[in-house]
Amino acid sequence: MDMRSVFFPRRWLACVVSSCALGLPLLASGETAFQYEAPAIAPESASGYSEKPGWATERFAVAAANPLATDAGYQVLKAGGSAVDAAIAVQMVLTLVEPQSSGIGGGAFLMHYDGSEVKAYDGRETAPRAASESLFLNGEGEPLEFMEAAASGLSVGVPGTVRMLEKAHERYGKLPWAELFAPAITLAEEGFEVSPRLHTSLAAEERLRDDPLGSAFYYTEEREPLPQGHRLQNPALAEILRKIAEEGSKALHTGPIAEDLVSRVQGHSGRPGAISLEDMATYVAKEREPLCTDWQAYRVCGFPPPSSGHLTIMQILGVMEQLPDIEEPIEEDRPSTEWLHRFLEASRLAFADRGKFIADPDFVNAPGGDWNSMLDAEYLAKRAELIGERSVGPDGAEAGNPGEVEMAWSMQLPQPEYGTSHISIIDEEGNALAMTTTIEAAFGSRILADGGTGLAGGYLLNNELTDFSFRPLGADGTPIANRVEPGKRPRSSMSPTLVFDRETDELVASLGSPGGAAIIHYTAKALVAMLEWGLDAQEALDLPHAITLGGPAYLEEGRFPAEVLEALNELGHEASERELVSGLQAIQRTEDGYFGGADPRREGVVMGD
Repeated sequence: MDMRSVFFPRRWLACVVSSCALGLPLLASGETAFQYEAPAIAPESASGYSEKPGWATERFAVAAANPLATDAGYQVLKAGGSAVDAAIAVQMVLTLVEPQSSGIGGGAFLMHYDGSEVKAYDGRETAPRAASESLFLNGEGEPLEFMEAAASGLSVGVPGTVRMLEKAHERYGKLPWAELFAPAITLAEEGFEVSPRLHTSLAAEERLRDDPLGSAFYYTEEREPLPQGHRLQNPALAEILRKIAEEGSKALHTGPIAEDLVSRVQGHSGRPGAISLEDMATYVAKEREPLCTDWQAYRVCGFPPPSSGHLTIMQILGVMEQLPDIEEPIEEDRPSTEWLHRFLEASRLAFADRGKFIADPDFVNAPGGDWNSMLDAEYLAKRAELIGERSVGPDGAEAGNPGEVEMAWSMQLPQPEYGTSHISIIDEEGNALAMTTTIEAAFGSRILADGGTGLAGGYLLNNELTDFSFRPLGADGTPIANRVEPGKRPRSSMSPTLVFDRETDELVASLGSPGGAAIIHYTAKALVAMLEWGLDAQEALDLPHAITLGGPAYLEEGRFPAEVLEALNELGHEASERELVSGLQAIQRTEDGYFGGADPRREGVVMGD
């Protein structure tokens, strides 16, 4: 069954992309191996929460944050492409249609399963060689205000997404690299309709209006955001993607496109950054050893540092596993107050460890020489003993000592983390991936780059360096593990996750979410809901959220009865309501194939046959 036909009417194009311009291989018929056909997908309603049905498929599935991006991945899979092939097509379309969240100007983590082994590909941005630990300090040695730092050249890290995808494609790609850019190039040239989420994000944004290219492209002459449904073409991005399709990642990291990026960062009118052409040319995407952790009947595989995602998720789940069973962890389609209390307390403990120990492993040693020391059962049992009937309250949780030797690091204080998008894909051969991709805050550094084309549009540069600690030292003068250093990768919360059955080694699920540091809570709760409570992927993603980054607790606005908030406050959590806009995507294996869920808080869908 063609799942797209249920939701998306189609319009067929006589000519998709010039195969000569892209250098695509021709078949005997004169056609390219992959022919992209642009769908006519109307923007959704402007509702912030839209119920999703969940999607059952038999042979393959792709889940992404925008229907046009999902459709591009679907068409690649339909044409015989691999999961990695589909992810490349999805990412390039997201650069165009969801520019506020991810793109070729940012970074990503990719978890891949080829039927026998799991690999982790690191495309995280790096600090320039000229960066110093005082990058985000003012003349008095005090940290800059977050947005003052983010919306500037200071915050831009060397992007890694394209180089990482190229590295994964060299190993797992089936279709030619160039063909995978056809969907994004076509949509950039033909135009796409501005979605409700993009319009709303533009309306809420102020700093992008101060960028000359960004203001001219995304706003009217009256500085009003482009309206929902406006057909937006991006000729600059089409030209940039065409060059990357022809030449590979070197087209982004060297030559005119790199020169344009460096010029915009170093020439920023407010706070110029220090990225050089050498930084761009020498960026290396890394293959890292994934972290796979046994939990209940499953083996959960996630990304190692510089991501804090897997370690913190599994600390939360591991601590909760040490506690007595709860008779009713879920009630009235929401987590119970007792479960929320434990979840929030375990989160506080895990975030304390996260704030002290986790950073780029090329610069920081793991406690005890092994990151798995943070997940040791005896250590987690000791941490679980700290959870009582009442909350320790904001700032009441302290880091433990998971290694044999006390680590000489200071705790990093909480600071804002934003943005991101998630992609989950399983192809017809059973290859699976979970990829979380980001430019950090909405619209990144608020710098739009046209690649030196002189055409309208382009792509946004990241503000990923603000994921470093602004302060290099703690109050006692001890260094903070996640401080800025030349060539270092900032700590991330991205949590692309693959789950396997411990007995059979069969793939169980692929999932992940955007949401800054709250990615950890969103993903952890989805794992519990799917694997412990037995909910399907869509039901799990529909559940209301609760988070804490170590301080106050926050419940998703309008999703819990007043008595739940009152009960948590009586327990000392200092809880309040706020908007918690996750963007979870999940695909789980079923007896008949797969079942996918997309977060009702965003525009994503799942497609497959």
